[in-house]
Amino acid sequence: MAIADKEQVTGGALVSARRRGRAPLGALALYVVLVLLGLTFLAPLIWILTTSLQPGGGLSTLAIPNPPRWQTYADVLTLLPLPTFFLNTVIITVASVMGTVLTSSLVGFSLARLRWPGRDLMFALVIVTMMLPGVVTLVPGFLIFRYLGWLDTFLPLIVPAWTGGAFYVFLTRQFFMSIPLEMDQAARIDGASNFQIYWRVILPLSQPVLATMAIFSFLYTWNDFLQPSIYLSSMEHYTLSLGLFMYQGRYGNSWNQVMAAATYTIVPVLAVFFAAQRYFIKGIQLTGLAGR
Repeated sequence: MAIADKEQVTGGALVSARRRGRAPLGALALYVVLVLLGLTFLAPLIWILTTSLQPGGGLSTLAIPNPPRWQTYADVLTLLPLPTFFLNTVIITVASVMGTVLTSSLVGFSLARLRWPGRDLMFALVIVTMMLPGVVTLVPGFLIFRYLGWLDTFLPLIVPAWTGGAFYVFLTRQFFMSIPLEMDQAARIDGASNFQIYWRVILPLSQPVLATMAIFSFLYTWNDFLQPSIYLSSMEHYTLSLGLFMYQGRYGNSWNQVMAAATYTIVPVLAVFFAAQRYFIKGIQLTGLAGR
């Protein structure tokens, strides 16, 4: 028995040693794959940057030219009113993000924390609207905004965001349902109203989902080209997406200028994402979008 036990212990030690030897190799292979994937995703950004630094207007490889021409970034600011496009985009994006976060969280709070007749049916109807393609509502929406006299203004791009969105309502409802109901009951014992519970109890605990919703809304509004191209007709109201399209149309042969203008469009998106990355990833995990 002693010999058998000794052989068993020795065999187990050998297996553990082999597993420890394989673990670093597996981790190294995983890191190599992740680095290669990261470089693959970064390649378009690197190509935009290197092309914008070219002394001429031609396309470039991923190599940084020597010497790089940084003056291109100053030139594109004078070719077209890029600062005006940037300001217009900031106004529309900030107003839309505020409306999306506020209204969608209010509706999600009602569907998750309050009990009222037809609540589940209303939530089902909200989810059904996600199956409706956006292009189906383009013509009716255009006719409504034309009747209201809102064409060539920012209102058609901002007001719909203040009516909530089905995806964002679903996102907030799922997160709010994970918060214990005992917190609402304790607040009601202290005399808090439904809105006070929403504002003072639920929202402070919902930073991950609010950040996730804000990033999604920001990305959609900042990069949107279809809606501004439909409702905006004067250059003083153009957004960055329309301005970038104008750059490409007028200076398509000067790719360094086009890519410099594109860089101005990309930098705010990267800054917002990295600033809220921690909350964004946490919100994805807690709302069930991570594929659990």
